[in-house]
Amino acid sequence: MTLTVDTERLRADIERTGEFGAVPVERGHARTVRCGTDANRRAREYLVEQLRAADLTVEIDAVGNVAGTWCPSSADPETDPVAVGSHLDSVPEGGIFDGPLGVYAGLEVVRTLQDAGARPARPITVVSFTEEEGGRFADGLLGSSVATGRRGVEEALELTDADGVTLDEALTDTGFRGEGLLDPKGWTAWFELHVEQDTVLESAAVPVGVVTTITGITHCEAHIEGEPNHAGATGMDDRTDALAAASELVLAVERAAKEVVATDSTSAVGTVGSLNASPNATNVVPGAVTAGIDVRDVRRASMDRIVDRVRETLARLERERGVQTTLQRPFDLDPTPMSDQLRRAVHDAGAQAGVETLDLPSGAAHDTMHVADATDAALLFAPSRDGISHNPLEWTDWDDCAAATRVLAGAVADAADVQFD
Repeated sequence: MTLTVDTERLRADIERTGEFGAVPVERGHARTVRCGTDANRRAREYLVEQLRAADLTVEIDAVGNVAGTWCPSSADPETDPVAVGSHLDSVPEGGIFDGPLGVYAGLEVVRTLQDAGARPARPITVVSFTEEEGGRFADGLLGSSVATGRRGVEEALELTDADGVTLDEALTDTGFRGEGLLDPKGWTAWFELHVEQDTVLESAAVPVGVVTTITGITHCEAHIEGEPNHAGATGMDDRTDALAAASELVLAVERAAKEVVATDSTSAVGTVGSLNASPNATNVVPGAVTAGIDVRDVRRASMDRIVDRVRETLARLERERGVQTTLQRPFDLDPTPMSDQLRRAVHDAGAQAGVETLDLPSGAAHDTMHVADATDAALLFAPSRDGISHNPLEWTDWDDCAAATRVLAGAVADAADVQFD
């Protein structure tokens, strides 16, 4: 059966959500919705209202994950549900699509099936995970990490922000400190729709991407110790300049990533995204530098190859420049392949809906990375104009949102064993 998505209904939900935490900007649409803030409370409350209006039963777990379940008379409440969703929080001055598209596309799937007289054999659950973007209480993917057992509930609730406020306190203050815990192991399948945040789909003029693998991510912290000294009175041959050494490290990371792209994996990237120099004074030779390094790829071997080059570079800098170095690797996620079965279901749904689909990797992290450890998972992309995201200029055309949601609906209907009147 051909499913018809109500584009205006989907648009209204996303635009309304974009009003919470709205930030005035000259161009585009900006919102700042940090976990546990008033803007986050309003976004969650609106979602709960919409879930209940569509006859979904709403539950909120101990870390604020929101889940609404549609269990009509055709569905066996004892069977594992099909779950679909994303997140509502944002980065500072982020766009309106990143996260909310996936949540409200999930709700629109349920509404679309209801409008079509669908009779699913399984319940369908719409999920909004807590603190996906990170930045206030964690590095990101917090709600899904707790739900999948990567992080304990009490450990998460004790996390504090820069002002010493705990996650427990923030959720309690906003009325979203629930009980129990979502259990993705109890879902028969998970689907997430997200904006692509790249230009692959736009360049190919294809409205729906089907992710093959979500990139692995490694964060390294390199510390280079030199000797601070007077910038005017210290001769060039008498310096142990930590920042000059760090400049070589920055270029080495860039070269290593480009070599991997040329010889091994075109999706590999390496970035030195932060440099903290000490004492950070114009008239002092830098005595110490800490560099934050981000390495990503869909192949673990490629990531390790770039990190190995970092180690080799630091060893060379010790020999040639007389600095002392250390390297830590505090954050490390393996690449996550998506379910072949669900990917085929998405492609089949696209063919049935007359919507072209395209396989591609994801260079960004998503809650689906964690959920895929617990159950079969699929990640869909809708095109991003100019590849812009985490930015007020983030934009996905409404027709593309609807097309991706229509494909999502077909795949969810297949997983939920839907029959039609």
